[in-house]
Order: sequence, then C-alpha cells, then structure tokens
Amino acid sequence: MTALPALFPPNGPGSIDPRPDRPRVPDQGPGRPRVTELRLSAFAGHRRAVFALGPLTLLTGPSGSGKSRVLQAYEALARLGGGAELGEAFPDPARCVPERARPDAQRRRGFRIGCTADGPEGPVRLDLAVQAEPDLRIVGERLTSGGLVLLETALRDPGRAAVQAAWHTAGSAPVTRGPLPDDRLGTALLPLRVAGKTEGQRRVLAAAEQMVVALRSVFACDPRPRRMRAPVPSGAGRLLPGCDNLADVLWRTREECARRHALLASAVGAGCAGPVADLLAEPLGDGRVRALLDRGDGLRTPLELLGDGELRYVALALVLLTGPGVLDVDPVGEVPAAMQTLTVLADGFDRCLDPTQTRELLRLAARMCERGHVRLVGAVSEARWATETDGVTVVDLSP
Repeated sequence: MTALPALFPPNGPGSIDPRPDRPRVPDQGPGRPRVTELRLSAFAGHRRAVFALGPLTLLTGPSGSGKSRVLQAYEALARLGGGAELGEAFPDPARCVPERARPDAQRRRGFRIGCTADGPEGPVRLDLAVQAEPDLRIVGERLTSGGLVLLETALRDPGRAAVQAAWHTAGSAPVTRGPLPDDRLGTALLPLRVAGKTEGQRRVLAAAEQMVVALRSVFACDPRPRRMRAPVPSGAGRLLPGCDNLADVLWRTREECARRHALLASAVGAGCAGPVADLLAEPLGDGRVRALLDRGDGLRTPLELLGDGELRYVALALVLLTGPGVLDVDPVGEVPAAMQTLTVLADGFDRCLDPTQTRELLRLAARMCERGHVRLVGAVSEARWATETDGVTVVDLSP
C-alpha cells in the first residue's frame, strides 16, 4: 500500500459516491451553513470513517478510540477554512499519518480528510489529500456540489510549491485552469481567483462561501482548572481556549448583557455546591481581577476554592451562553452574524464532572443548540446518560 494513494480512487475511500447523498442527521435549524459530516478517509487511527454531525454531537468510546483525533481533524479544517497555512493547521503532521502507511518510491506519506457543509446551496463536499512527509503540502483537493466537481487540484510538479487547479466555469470554456499554493486551502482562495461572470462561476463562489462560512467560527475549548484559579490581568475580555482568563471575561460579560449573565448565574447554581446568587469579577487594584461566587447571604467564594469539576462546568456553561464576540474566534466579518453558527469543539466534555453536572451541562447545551446559533461536538468517556436528553447525536467509536 502506498502512503499517498489517489485522492479519489474509483470506488475507494474519498471517491465521489454516484448515489444520492447518504442520509444525514436531521437538522431542523435555519439555512445557516453548517458542517454535517466529517470524513477521515485515512487519518491517524481512522480509515474510511464517516461521522454524521447533528446540532449536538457526542463522540464516545474507550481511551485510544480516536475521539480527540476527530476533533483535531475538524479544528484543522476550520483553520484552513479561515485562511491559515497548512503548518498552522497541522503542527505535527507525522502524527496524522496512519500508523501502518508505508512510504512510496519517493518516500512520501500522508493522510486524507474531508467534510460536508449543508446550507442554502445544499450539501457541498470538500475532500483533501495532504502529504506529510518528506514535506508538508496539499497534493489534492476537490469541492463538489450536486455531483458536479466545482474545484479540483492536483500536484503535477513536486519541484514547485503549487498545485494545478481547475474550477468550473460553464462559459465559453467548461473549466478555468491555474496554479494555487500548496500550503493553503484552495476553496478559501477561490473568491480571489473567480470573477463570478458566468452562472457556473457564481455557483463555484456560492459553494465555496458556504463551505468557508461553515468551517469558520469554531471554538476548540478544553478548560484547564489549574490555570483558571489565579487572578488574571484585565484585558480584552475574549475567552481563551483553555479558559485561563475566565475572570476577565466575567468582568466584561456581566456589564454587557445582564439577561445573559443572569442565565449564566442560574446555570452555575445548578452545577455548583451551595447557593449561587451571582457570578462576578472583582478588581484587585493591581490591574488584575479574580472571579467569585456570590452566595446571596453576604458570603463570596473565590473561584480558586472550587473543585476541578465545578470550574470546568462554569467555563463550559459560559462558552455555551456567549458567542463569537466574547470567545477567541475569527468569524466571517463580511457575513451577517445571523447567518453564522458558532461550533464548539469540547474535548473531554464530561471530564471531572459528576453525574448531576454532566446532565445539567448537557441540558444547557441542548437548549442552546436547538436555537441554531450554536453547535457542539464533544468527546465523552461514555454517553449512557445522554439518552435522557432529546436532540443528542451519539457517535460510538468503540471497536
């Protein structure tokens, strides 16, 4: 077996299925672009794996089953959709190569991933082949909609840092050809290369925009309680992926939206021991702030005294009740916020949580995801408790 098989071998993994699209998880939200399927054709321990994603999806399975790898692949695609270079999306590409993949005659090894984005244009598929060794580069990309190939790239000259691209035109010439860089997602670059003069070109641009909008506004979150306990400098109030600066964010959100902050305090009260009347931040006079729970009887408990489970619960509740303006994400500025969906990737969603906290957090996630503005893909150790909540898609990765 070669390490870099054709991106779309006939009837093989990554090929375009001539049959109608497989049934997808029901998604009754509005027509906002959203990722509804993730494909890991050959990525780390996954081969020919297809994951249907609903508004609220939980990945479950034993340690080593590849839950974190699924989230890693999703986050990498999101980075590429936002215009990041390949090295930013895959800082350790060798770990993405299937363990038993053998190098070809040129000592090349790589991996293949893809996704489907639903929206106003219908299902749009993106498939990507990446060479990880000896050099990191994109060697093939395909964007399709309704069975029609809208963009296809291939590495023709290994000596050049470019791929040969062909995109749908449907004008005097059926396709337009030109080079694209081999370290960026071609789909994200199409608006700079396609004029949009023909109906075919406009279809290409619409599909590319839907894919890019669906991939962006992703917030990968894994709260780190140890770092959340210390007072933090007052700053921009944008929550970091590790939630280290939780106190600074609370200082901002409490002032900006009293209604949403009240919902947060109520949610925290359901998951923390003892009464909770409010959740607030307190300046220390040296440019730093610390977070506290107001118990409602004159007692205030610093968050640094809470257990790991309580801190993770507070952080994840805050993420679900806020949006791109508060989280450290890069939404599509030229697209109205009402047409975008924030996708939260939560590795270890139930880590350190007790059963009550887990159920309360899942109920909160279900309520927020039902509205269509937020989607969640979380990894959990087991998901038997998830059956109690409506609207949850459970993907079991157990062997």
